[in-house]
Amino acid sequence: MWRLKVADGGNDPYIYSTNNFVGRQTWEFDPDCGSPEERAEVEAARENFWKNRYQVKPNSDLLWRMQFLRENNFKQIIPQVKIGDGEEITYEIAKTAMRRGAHFFSALQASDGHWPAESAGSLYFLPPLVMCLYITGHLDYIFPGEYRKEILRYLYCHQNEDGGWGLHIEGHSIMFCTTLSYICMRILGKGPDGGRDNACARARKWIRDRGGATSIPSWGKTWLSIFGLFDWLGTNPTPPEFWLFPSFLPVHPAKMWCFCRLVYMPMSYLYGKRFVGPITPLVLELREELFLQPYNEINWKTVRHLCAKEDLYYPHPLIQDLMWDSLYICTEPLLTRWPFNKLRQKALEVTMKHIHYEDENSRYITIGCVEKVLCMLSCWVEDPNGDYFKKHLARIPDYIWVAEDGIKMQGSTSQEWDTGFALQALLACNMTNEIGPILKKGHEFLKESQVKDNPSGDFKSMYRHISKGSWTFADPDQGWEVSDCTAECLKCCLLFSIMPPEIVGTKVEAERIFDSINIILSLQSKNGGLSAWEPASSSKWLELLNPTEIFENLVVEHEYVECTASAIQALVLFKKLYPEHRKNEIDDFIANAVRFIEEIQMPDGSWYGNWGVCFIYGSWFALGGLAAAGKTYNNCLAIRKAVEFLLNSQFNDGGWGESYISCPAKKYTPLGGHRSNLVHTAWALMGLLYSGQAERDPTPLHRAAKLLINSQMEDGDFPQQEITGVYLKNCMLHYATFRNTFPLWALAEYINGCHSHVIQSSVGEKLG
Repeated sequence: MWRLKVADGGNDPYIYSTNNFVGRQTWEFDPDCGSPEERAEVEAARENFWKNRYQVKPNSDLLWRMQFLRENNFKQIIPQVKIGDGEEITYEIAKTAMRRGAHFFSALQASDGHWPAESAGSLYFLPPLVMCLYITGHLDYIFPGEYRKEILRYLYCHQNEDGGWGLHIEGHSIMFCTTLSYICMRILGKGPDGGRDNACARARKWIRDRGGATSIPSWGKTWLSIFGLFDWLGTNPTPPEFWLFPSFLPVHPAKMWCFCRLVYMPMSYLYGKRFVGPITPLVLELREELFLQPYNEINWKTVRHLCAKEDLYYPHPLIQDLMWDSLYICTEPLLTRWPFNKLRQKALEVTMKHIHYEDENSRYITIGCVEKVLCMLSCWVEDPNGDYFKKHLARIPDYIWVAEDGIKMQGSTSQEWDTGFALQALLACNMTNEIGPILKKGHEFLKESQVKDNPSGDFKSMYRHISKGSWTFADPDQGWEVSDCTAECLKCCLLFSIMPPEIVGTKVEAERIFDSINIILSLQSKNGGLSAWEPASSSKWLELLNPTEIFENLVVEHEYVECTASAIQALVLFKKLYPEHRKNEIDDFIANAVRFIEEIQMPDGSWYGNWGVCFIYGSWFALGGLAAAGKTYNNCLAIRKAVEFLLNSQFNDGGWGESYISCPAKKYTPLGGHRSNLVHTAWALMGLLYSGQAERDPTPLHRAAKLLINSQMEDGDFPQQEITGVYLKNCMLHYATFRNTFPLWALAEYINGCHSHVIQSSVGEKLG
């Protein structure tokens, strides 16, 4: 059976940590583990997912939940409650549902204080890792038999009915992910007509029916070139000389969004090397299977700009195609010949220097999985037997996740993001007397997870921003500061600081709190908005140079309503506890942030959500930020418009449900059939509570709370529904804890907002 290990560094000599691996979560397969009943339970979960894979595409993340509930001997002893038609929601009923959810969720806390969970769903993450390990000869070492079985399970489970794979698990089939998934199945030993339900044959037909793999988008062309299934002549140039540019130029690495910079850094190294993996018999077979014409007859120069219509989300403007053509026709021929090839060699050395710097400062986790695989392969190309590559191998387990739908690669683990929300939900429950030890462990996790130092050395020359005092999305070993992760975790620490230390532990030292404030203040732009990772100081016109066809807003950092609103809430709470610290700066920050939020509101009253689906998510954050800053329904037009949007989009059953299509379309799109989603319902309910809806007309709140309560499962869990996370507007993420965190949090806030008179009366009786 598979088992999740927590805070375990193992015995690998090539792995190291900044906090003794607190927050690390890795899977191992133990063939002797588990009783027959436990194994049968896992198999039943797998079969249930397979049967319902087209109805609910995100998994319920059951394997580790089963393990933790067993290990914690959890049994739900609080009776289930339901609300009938016409029945009123009493304080007792609402509190019972909340307590059931809180106790269930508490039982899922890891021993180091965090909440593990899957953070995946994008279908282009895993195949490049398999391809990389095949090239380097480490596939059997990293992925022995049971791993391969589960990787194939994941591919089978998320193959669309038409035979292809989407960009994400709920998406329509595209050439990029279908081609990579097909290659992955073939690497893992499936023949051209093999795989469950003829998976390979169906995938190959999908590819060939659409003209073959020559129309794969640019990232796919790069990976096929690396694997020996495309000629580098068929790709647009990614010259490593870019890393030699002087900083005064408008186009420079320092001006790029960190994810974009760190993808194209190793990509440019591999392009500059024109690296091609070994041409094995499998590669030769794939050359015949993926293309309509003989491989050696393809005119590679003519396919550089080809992109399948299914993949094309962001068409390249003419100016960008002209730039690529100029590089291809004029620049590249020079840089590959003497004496200019000396410049190329210098560029490769500088690029590798940056790769090693980023690897070391992330403990070889890197900022994300796309970068991880490219950097790892670059290190192997530089020195197949070197320590850099071995350190990369040691950190592969950090990205692997196992659930009932198989093994997948996570984009980035989300321990601190998930735990910051989980703790706020539990704190809102006001159940300290029941879950004090859970809160204390969570508090300790946050203290152990704060980043204690800036990146090493002259980090500004390596295009890095300060990180001391931040919290990351993942864990401190990964090291990348994120503004809203910092704000959400800071809110928790500030709340813990005013609670009894004998219950929740000692509070975070003031200087560390001040470091967090410094991070947040450093990331505000002139327009008042807050960026996520680094200051958004670059010109937005650089997005015209977005080299991908599948993403938007990739090139430079932007400001986000979620980050801005989180920061407002954290700073308002901070001001109450440390009123004199950088007072004027913080006051100005909040005023400018409020103005930013008001200015970017959509005409319909909503806000576009950049990291969650979508307008409901953005509106929840915005309303929370505005309310924290003192804005009300009466004095703020933006709040009144947002309330109108939420009330108008509530369904007859009391819930809300938004399709992921809202994200790429950038227009609010309800779920088909007016299906409610409990996470969306929770966000909308909390947004309305922030606006003061309980004082105006609590009826919509009662209807939403009724849906949440009646949807709660027998053990206190909530059912998994549609996907709720997003990035770069066009790709979705599955956050598996969201279905617990937000319905629980919303119920707690509902009780605090709609039944506050009962709570006050109860407190008065106790004091009396």
